[in-house]
Amino acid sequence: MAAHTTGPNGLIPIHIAVHDPAPMEEPGPQANDYVRDLFAASAKYAGISWTRYGAEPRWLGMDTSTCAAAINPSHFSGNGADEFDRFLSGAASRGEPALIIATMGTADEDDDRVRSVFGRPGGRVDFRNFTGAILGERLLAKTEVSLVPGLDAADRDLGLRLLNRPADAPWWAMSVQASALVGQRGTTVREPEGELVPILVDSLGEPVVARWTSGDGQQIWYVIPDAVDWNQVVDWLVQRAVREHVPAALRRGRSRHHVDPALETPAETQARSALEEVERRYLEDKARLEDDLERARQEAEPVRSGLLYGSGSELEDAVAVVLRAAGFAVTELDEELGGTLSADLLAVLNGSTCLVEVKAASGAAGEKLISQLQRHLEKWPQLRPGQPVTCAALIVNHQHRLDPAERPAEVYQRRVVDALPFPVIASGDLFHWWRTQDWPAVQAAVLGQPHSAGERDEPPAGGRQTPAVGRRRWLPWGKGGTA
Repeated sequence: MAAHTTGPNGLIPIHIAVHDPAPMEEPGPQANDYVRDLFAASAKYAGISWTRYGAEPRWLGMDTSTCAAAINPSHFSGNGADEFDRFLSGAASRGEPALIIATMGTADEDDDRVRSVFGRPGGRVDFRNFTGAILGERLLAKTEVSLVPGLDAADRDLGLRLLNRPADAPWWAMSVQASALVGQRGTTVREPEGELVPILVDSLGEPVVARWTSGDGQQIWYVIPDAVDWNQVVDWLVQRAVREHVPAALRRGRSRHHVDPALETPAETQARSALEEVERRYLEDKARLEDDLERARQEAEPVRSGLLYGSGSELEDAVAVVLRAAGFAVTELDEELGGTLSADLLAVLNGSTCLVEVKAASGAAGEKLISQLQRHLEKWPQLRPGQPVTCAALIVNHQHRLDPAERPAEVYQRRVVDALPFPVIASGDLFHWWRTQDWPAVQAAVLGQPHSAGERDEPPAGGRQTPAVGRRRWLPWGKGGTA
């Protein structure tokens, strides 16, 4: 190994299993693939501000026994295996875990010459001595990923930094694989002992950034995707990961990022304690608020989705939720009467009994929806002679294939609606009143009563103005009721 200064210099030594990129020159057109591969592997780490982040790189050919962490170490002879062994042996002799950062896959899927030091570009990270591996399956472009809740400070910080990668940067879904050793006595399968903790996951819950801790706790692997900002990763490695997993390395190197609490002044101790308390409260409050937000979204989403994009039972269920929230006693008539004998809902409030028909139209609403409610009104006295209806309402989710902001404000032209004995309500308006908890507006719309918008009213989804609700009309159906 090349000689290296061993005294503390305030920097944390980190091993990287490539040659120092600083003296390397880009290969000319006559260079062979081996030379090009060496240059490409090193070029990924060119331009990192090591000293700025409190780190000292230890490249191939340098002593790695005192390193606090390793980035993409190699188990291949002549390409970093010796340096990897010295790194592991040094950590073991100090009773410290070996902290390792490994990248999954190769960002440029068309360039199969640029290979990870761990194997093929398809995505594979092998543990030392091939005792198992983490496989990566490249995901489709524009895959959405999210942070796993409840992470510790170091893992959470890494996840937040990697969430800021470019939108077109690739991700790999990760899984642990056992190793198979073929010998004279057959194949021996070795299951890797340890735990894979997801940090970022895709929409199916598969980890795309993860931490692997070996069963004996002697190795901690952070597996991240290729195409990262290495300045961000090195900054996180020194300030978060080393502090969390190998704090003694900060003391040995006299890092500016660490002062032994026993050597602090009272002012330092007070400020550090206050900062730790602020961080603790922040994490607790953030976790609580995230839980509150998730619960609120789970409650709201069925109604929002149903009113704005739903049809059939999904839309009917959402309308029923809103009417009940507005104070109506709601009966689902298909279930009550058995089949589609009448309208969808019966809504009762303060002596008013309303038949409510709920419909969806992917395009412009046809006038046959109006005739369907008219037929239900005519048939109602035969179905429930002892319960006359006093009003009716047609609720329509029209043009539901369009974004709510692009839909026409009204289901029908006003001249059509004005001739009807019942109101026609856009489900988007119902959504607006539900979202703003304007229950008088819901009541007035369904009962066909005038309603003056209060100061707290806002334009509904799409920014359009809520159409005025028509006045109540006498209905010919029922026995003397008004609507």
